[in-house]
Amino acid sequence: MNQTTDTSEIPSTQGQITDSLAQLPWWILILALGAIVLVIIFINDQTYHEIFAFLRDGIIVTIRVTIIAYAFAITFGLIAGLGRVSTNPIIYNLATLYVQIMRGLPILVTLLYVSFVIIPLVITQINVFGNYLASINLLPADNVLALLGDRRAGLEVNFEIRAIIALAISYGAFSAEIFRAGIESIGRGQMEAARSLGMNYFEAMRHIILPQAVRRVLPPLGNDFIAMLKESSLVSALGVQDITQLGRLYSASSFEYLKTYNMVAFMYLSMTILLSLGVKVMETRLKTDG
Repeated sequence: MNQTTDTSEIPSTQGQITDSLAQLPWWILILALGAIVLVIIFINDQTYHEIFAFLRDGIIVTIRVTIIAYAFAITFGLIAGLGRVSTNPIIYNLATLYVQIMRGLPILVTLLYVSFVIIPLVITQINVFGNYLASINLLPADNVLALLGDRRAGLEVNFEIRAIIALAISYGAFSAEIFRAGIESIGRGQMEAARSLGMNYFEAMRHIILPQAVRRVLPPLGNDFIAMLKESSLVSALGVQDITQLGRLYSASSFEYLKTYNMVAFMYLSMTILLSLGVKVMETRLKTDG
């Protein structure tokens, strides 16, 4: 009695195993393995301990600059994004001018220009106004407006604040385009339906359009936040003591360039990968909920 074996199941099973292996996040496994190796090296090397202790305060500065600057950037971006979809030609053109200029300038140039040109100019004009108010006896001679920027009075605008303002202005333009795309992705019929229910333009935008648009733009905004975290290293050009600046100072004094920049790169990479995974989880949940 002859028995035949169906061999078609074997290739099918092998194909499923191959597909499963191909879908595994190998890049995460490779990075995790590399991180484990680096951590072991860091733990067993006294020099790395010293480098980490020196750079530790820079982590706080980097995170603080990124969070505060991006909070303002989102605010600027939302306002400019609403301007970019406005039917008012003046508002539309002003918003478009801001977006085009900021997106056309390198972020480092923006940092330098805002820090050394715009902010000193604004402070000078505020001082003039404060002195004028003092001259007509509306304010005392040593009022805050007249002394703004004076280091002796403790009213100096330090370079960390200048860097935050510059990053916020720069990334506000990128956020504006994200908000514009999100708003325009909502069907026009929803605005028309809201208006037919008696809502004015602002009520319809606030209660109907923006909640849906914000949900759609959260992943791109998350990616922009990660980009800002990396771009915040440019504030070292202003002397702000973030991770990069402290790394430069330590390597210049110790000549431990390899180990110092290994640690600097590891710190940035750790933060960006964790944030990237968080954004991916958020994006998956939004797709599932949708």
